[in-house]
Amino acid sequence: MKLICDSTLCLLHLLLLAELFVHTSSRPTSSPSLCGMFGSMIHQVDRLKNLSKKLHDLTDTELPNFVVDETRLDSLPHIQANAESLHSLKVNESLSQLYVFTQSFRLHVDWLKTARQNVSLSSTAAESISTHLLQLSNLLTVSLNQISEEVPQSPTPSLPVVSTTFDAQQFSVEISERLRVFHDWSKRVLRTLKGTCRKL
Repeated sequence: MKLICDSTLCLLHLLLLAELFVHTSSRPTSSPSLCGMFGSMIHQVDRLKNLSKKLHDLTDTELPNFVVDETRLDSLPHIQANAESLHSLKVNESLSQLYVFTQSFRLHVDWLKTARQNVSLSSTAAESISTHLLQLSNLLTVSLNQISEEVPQSPTPSLPVVSTTFDAQQFSVEISERLRVFHDWSKRVLRTLKGTCRKL
């Protein structure tokens, strides 16, 4: 009888130790909160705005010579926002759209980086922008996973061949301008989401 009691007591101790081990050693580290990541995303977006001004590396005097009225890169996101849409944002839809836009700009900037290199223009700003777009994309991926939202598939755009310095500069100016629009829109969206994150 004593042997049975000792065995039972021993088994109970082992079970308690096993449970303690599970709770202390096997628990995954907690991921950053969604609200906290909004701040990190805003930081990345702000870096994009500062770098976009350097993308074409033109002076204020040179810039008007490369500005065109029509859009040449139709595959770039067409971003339109109004005050009403910002008041009716949904977290899953907004983060998904922001992810798609981010991926699109990243593909265009990587293409522009190669195009500028091929015509012997500096690609330093394009490389830095691509890095920050990648970091923003990674933050958005983690955020979408946290809310159990599927990460959207990004279509691969059909982009033109750039054979002259003039064309490369024109495309650089166009992407620079569109990046600034992207910055303004995404920052308003992220600030709105961050302001309402306590309700998530």
